[in-house]
Amino acid sequence: MAISTSRTKEKGEIRIITEKCTGCGKCVEVCKDFSIILKDNKVAISDNPVFGCIGCGHCMAICPTGAIQIFGRTISPDALFSLPSIGNTANFDQLINLFKRRRSIREFLDKPVDSEIIEKILDGAKTSPMGLPPSDVNVLILDSKEKTREFAADFCDYLKKMQWFVSSWFLAFMRPIWGKANAEMFKGFVRPMFDVYIKNMEQGINLVNYDAPLAMYFYGSPYTDPADPIVAATSAMYIAESLGLGTCMLGGVHPLIQNGGKARKFRKKHKIKYKSREGLFVIFGYSGIEYKKGINRTFASTTIMK
Repeated sequence: MAISTSRTKEKGEIRIITEKCTGCGKCVEVCKDFSIILKDNKVAISDNPVFGCIGCGHCMAICPTGAIQIFGRTISPDALFSLPSIGNTANFDQLINLFKRRRSIREFLDKPVDSEIIEKILDGAKTSPMGLPPSDVNVLILDSKEKTREFAADFCDYLKKMQWFVSSWFLAFMRPIWGKANAEMFKGFVRPMFDVYIKNMEQGINLVNYDAPLAMYFYGSPYTDPADPIVAATSAMYIAESLGLGTCMLGGVHPLIQNGGKARKFRKKHKIKYKSREGLFVIFGYSGIEYKKGINRTFASTTIMK
């Protein structure tokens, strides 16, 4: 048995080098699939795993002697690396200051983002936690303002063909079906968004992605944990902030290119491989303005259970 993703349908292969095993049991402790056990003071493969090895690599990473190797599900012993020391990581003050500095930037200098910076953003985002390995997150990269504008213009043409979706008769018809909150969202946000995107693009003003020099669309597959693209996109924003870029997440594109024949054609044209339950566009670039102040934000609620 194995948990399927778009990238693999097989479980990982666990190989044990018995002569290297000291019987410390660390690998058994971290394997939450119960794929391995201690038997006669040596690690052995279990007959009763929950799913079969998912390729998280925890057992291989924790083993102090290299007695366990995992192959398949896109990993192997070659994927191991030594973790940076605590002294080489950001402390709380450094991290919170980075978080506080990030603001949503929509005004960019006419300056491209070099490919080396793009690779660093991707390398950082790849470290994001995921619901199930291997990652099923896909990334569409638009690496110039010409490409982001072309995408935005095509998206506005697509919206023109979808204007019935925000018509009064359709919203009235759907209100009892999708409920009060969705009805209010469509009336107060989605319908005005259609209007402002289309009318401004007709005047040569791009309010879809602001002619950013770089945009990335993080999305999943039918197998993806819905949180994974959002977590990866968030990581990418903070990595970019650390590299001197401004960022902004765009929520107005992803939901509108998921369903229906026109959406399928749009995704195919732009090499978007799958419809995805969750996804997020992020734009990046060198900020054309400088903020000196931030805004304190709050959660809707925080509850400590007794």
